[in-house]
Amino acid sequence: MNQKDLPRIFQCNIDRLYQRLVVPGLEALTIRGDLQFGETTSFEVFADNAIAQVDNYMANEGAKACSLILAALFERQVRFWGRSLGVFMEGKRPGSEPFREYLALCAEAGLVDLEEGALGRILVELFLVANVYRHGDGSSVKQLRAHAPEMWSYERTRYVDLLPPNPDESEKLLVRPHDVTRYAGACGRFWGRADRLPFANMPPYG
Repeated sequence: MNQKDLPRIFQCNIDRLYQRLVVPGLEALTIRGDLQFGETTSFEVFADNAIAQVDNYMANEGAKACSLILAALFERQVRFWGRSLGVFMEGKRPGSEPFREYLALCAEAGLVDLEEGALGRILVELFLVANVYRHGDGSSVKQLRAHAPEMWSYERTRYVDLLPPNPDESEKLLVRPHDVTRYAGACGRFWGRADRLPFANMPPYG
């Protein structure tokens, strides 16, 4: 095994994690299509409406958690690969490099085109989502709102923040299961493009 094997190994590991952990987790989530509010005719209807709101809230939490898992694995893979390529940033200890800048340097060294198919844009979105989920409001929220404002654009009938009234924008971020699939597909495509061995594969999702 040598450095050329790494992209294929990493792609396989991303795929295994996605298929064995993420997909079952997403399938276990319940998403209700039309949340109802206001007065109801019975306690049973009121309770069902409340359950639906909780279901959608937890589905959003689950999708963000799955995004964080994918981002953490992919970042670790890229840093390992970058060191094998001899990619270092002046004045930064290995592992402490700002990841978005380091990813771009690794992609350049490994001849991976981040522009084709908006690959780089999707990966940046993934890491901003992961940071927002970890840290709440902060610089990543501002960057993600500029990068993907549609993640805050939705009707109240799709999602409501169940916390007491608060100004935190991070709590209104909506991540859907198909977003997680896009992120997994982008990670897999990155390694497919980095793969210099014969019969490089691309993931069938995303």
